[in-house]
Amino acid sequence: MISSFDDLLRFARAQAQPQRLLFVFAAAGLPDDATLEQRERFQSGQGGTLTPLMCVDKTPDELGSFEALREESQQFGQAWDLVFAAAMSGNAGHGPTSAQAEVPLQRMVESIKSGGIAGFIAFDGAGQPVQLE
Repeated sequence: MISSFDDLLRFARAQAQPQRLLFVFAAAGLPDDATLEQRERFQSGQGGTLTPLMCVDKTPDELGSFEALREESQQFGQAWDLVFAAAMSGNAGHGPTSAQAEVPLQRMVESIKSGGIAGFIAFDGAGQPVQLE
């Protein structure tokens, strides 16, 4: 069970094969034509839409902490609400390359756009896991 971003890093580093972590940063919002009920639910922390803004891949060793990831994301000047994480496993002692992560990252982006978030771990801006329904 992952109860913090540090757990994610620890588990990724402990795997038998080298890992590459995939991250998609997203903003939460409402469509322009949202109903009053949708707006009220969103204000209470429920519902809404997720818009992927940017993505990055890192090895666990390239990423020391959530703060480092957050600081790097701020260099791009886009405010985000959630970051979704997934992992790719290497084989034969070799981790996946950044080039090999491009297609899976794009699949993550498309999944998030269509609401398919079940296979990812979401973290808020403080690095705490978020349970989405």
